[in-house]
Amino acid sequence: MKFIPARRTLLKAALLPSAASVAPLRFVPNAAAASVAEPGQYAYFTAVEYTWVDAAVARLIPNDESGPGAKEAGVATFIDHQLSGPYGRAETWYMQGPWKQGTPEQGYQLKQTPAQLYRTAIADVNAWCSKNGKRPFAELDAGEQDKILHDLEKGELPLERAPAKDFFAMLLQNTIEGFLADPMYGGNRNFVGWKLIGFPGPRYNYVVEIDQYGKRYAEAPVGLLGRDGTRVKES
Repeated sequence: MKFIPARRTLLKAALLPSAASVAPLRFVPNAAAASVAEPGQYAYFTAVEYTWVDAAVARLIPNDESGPGAKEAGVATFIDHQLSGPYGRAETWYMQGPWKQGTPEQGYQLKQTPAQLYRTAIADVNAWCSKNGKRPFAELDAGEQDKILHDLEKGELPLERAPAKDFFAMLLQNTIEGFLADPMYGGNRNFVGWKLIGFPGPRYNYVVEIDQYGKRYAEAPVGLLGRDGTRVKES
């Protein structure tokens, strides 16, 4: 059973504004976005953390009959690079006290920066798995991973140092962002997210097509940095 079976519904919902959403990213370009991160190439994550996130995003947006999922799109690489930059450090956020329980409309209320929240929550989830006689999250089967993610979403997984619901909300939003952002930021590899929703990308002009009303736009997606999404190709 897939964690989120209706990917198109999820991605359409992701485009709707919400006052309760986690603060948006300030995207950090990824010069090495053309390849999936290899050990030693992480910008912020440890190998264990990267593997955890790679496994989690694969359940949030799975590879199914609609096409490649978040894992194939390189979403873990996207999140890794964002956490290494201003977003991960919460550089533009108000991060001072008082520390009180807020409402969703009041935005982010935690002491931890996004990077710190990921690091703490991942360690706490794996610690919970060990305490309950399970293998680390990334080594569990899909059904067990789905159960843990559902419990995080509902705030029913007891983590020692991180709020489960806040972490899940951030993980889910970052996963959607990585799946739909321009490939120059490390995710949406091979434009799999844009192909899924039918977005052609920021093409330089539509002069030929502009008066062809009702016709399907058949050109392949183009990113900000070229047709492969990661660098400008030589003519």
